[in-house]
Amino acid sequence: MPFFILSMLKLDDLLVGGMKIYQDDGLYKFTSDSVLLSRFARAKKEDVVADFCAGSGIVGLHFYALNRPLVKSVTLFEMQKELCALAEKSVAYNALGGVFFVRNEKIQAIPAAYNGKFSLILCNPPYYPAADAAGKDFAAEACRYELTITPEEIAAAAARCLKYGGRLCVACLAGRLAEMICVLKKRRLEPKRLKLVSGGGRVYLALVEAVKGGRAGLEIENEKGN
Repeated sequence: MPFFILSMLKLDDLLVGGMKIYQDDGLYKFTSDSVLLSRFARAKKEDVVADFCAGSGIVGLHFYALNRPLVKSVTLFEMQKELCALAEKSVAYNALGGVFFVRNEKIQAIPAAYNGKFSLILCNPPYYPAADAAGKDFAAEACRYELTITPEEIAAAAARCLKYGGRLCVACLAGRLAEMICVLKKRRLEPKRLKLVSGGGRVYLALVEAVKGGRAGLEIENEKGN
């Protein structure tokens, strides 16, 4: 007899600003890395923000909850329709229409109207090479493996969509940090801040802030705080 997993909506508390987010047990669910990234990013007054590979919108929503007075708008870019629908439900629940905008869009295909628009881009992308995917569940694996986008394509899109002096805050596996820095610098996105995150006795995650057109000089932050 076949076994079916029924999708089930859940409304989770972000534990800041009274905001909540919808998740679905039948879809990809975010991890603590998304919250680490949103806390790592620094807001500036009147920030126009994009969240690349947004999923259900966790990074953009949590960043906004932490920095509401400074943020002018947040645009969530996600290629999977089901995850976009969750993000839209969360935006509606939190009464953020007019501040948040959800785009069902591939990062590589973001329209030219967004060129130079954003002062800050947040991105918690797929971490693992496409060759490592098992090929069993495309929708779930596309959130973890580079089946639909690569670090090079993320850097290219960020360089195009950021205004000069704008920042990209991106997460990657610690073991792929050198690769990430190379692709960022190739697009004149200069790494300016770095935080390494450990768990289970090893460093597993790197958080990088790069500035479009920035000068060389990297600040390495203490894991326990800025």
